[in-house]
Amino acid sequence: MFPSTHHSLLVDLQSASGPLRKQALDRFVEVYWKPAYKYIRVRWRREPSDAEDLAQAFFVTLLERETVSRFETSRGSFHNFLRACIDNFARDEAKAVTSARRGGDAQRLSLDFPGAKAELAAAGNQSSPEELFHREWQRQVFALAIADLEAMSNQQGKTAQFAVFQEHDLAAEKPSYADLAARHGLAVSQVTNYLHWARRELRRLAVDRIGGVADTRLLFEP
Repeated sequence: MFPSTHHSLLVDLQSASGPLRKQALDRFVEVYWKPAYKYIRVRWRREPSDAEDLAQAFFVTLLERETVSRFETSRGSFHNFLRACIDNFARDEAKAVTSARRGGDAQRLSLDFPGAKAELAAAGNQSSPEELFHREWQRQVFALAIADLEAMSNQQGKTAQFAVFQEHDLAAEKPSYADLAARHGLAVSQVTNYLHWARRELRRLAVDRIGGVADTRLLFEP
């Protein structure tokens, strides 16, 4: 059901190749920073500014110490491992504060904390911190995959396929296939084919985003 990836994200994170490792680091942070920030806000009851500092410090320290290299696939999913790392890091308040504010030359990641703060406020407290982390991880992977799908559609001249997918699968109220066909001047069978293509590619891109790190079944659980 799920395509295999050429390299796992874990392998790339430990690569001796600078460009490959940098690309893996960017992918890693893109997928996991928002779940981590929101989890810290809810689980550890931190104010936004403190949660931002703690999230920044966590990822910088995690990457500097190559903590991900200690992950073993036999022990469960990677995002559960990462959540345990966040808990361990947050328990040592002195270390977290020191790492986050250790000087003007400390590494800072470019992350949209205001956007994440607004999303968290809109969502409310409707789930446990663990469930929030899991759901946000799913949502972030799919958000990134949808952006990848749109970019790929533009590059391959398949903007019509993406438009049909966007207007149906991403709509609050889904139009019928017949309505979409009339709207875009297509046959109903073409709408079916467009949606099949988009869904297949979205699944592939979502799996590529996690680089073989996590159990792909977690992405598609309700």
